[in-house]
Amino acid sequence: MTDNRPRLTTKAFDRLVEQAIARIPWEIRRHLDNVVITVQPRPDPELLADLGGGGEPLFGLYWGVPLTERSPADPPLYPDVIYIFQEPLEAFCGSHEELMDEIEITVVHEIAHFLGFGERELENLGYG
Repeated sequence: MTDNRPRLTTKAFDRLVEQAIARIPWEIRRHLDNVVITVQPRPDPELLADLGGGGEPLFGLYWGVPLTERSPADPPLYPDVIYIFQEPLEAFCGSHEELMDEIEITVVHEIAHFLGFGERELENLGYG
């Protein structure tokens, strides 16, 4: 039996992430000036332990202070970071098309955390 799960080069995966970001409406993208979106092969085991490692694969992570918790008088000293994890996404998806969709869902999900959306709100919007 053949495993048809997509396995991309880092460069090809980065392009899919860039395409997903480009599809996000400008009204949302304009808030991403001080946000770094980076692709990593997989989450660090220490990070998973810190998060409680619920057994579910981690596709992405927002690291920073959501916009809703900031004071306009205090600009951030460091950029916020959104991590997209390539290997868990590839392992989860059965086709290239499914991978493209899941990358977009993950990017939107993590940007929503940056904007201040909680898990319940994301679930209500279909991104849970």
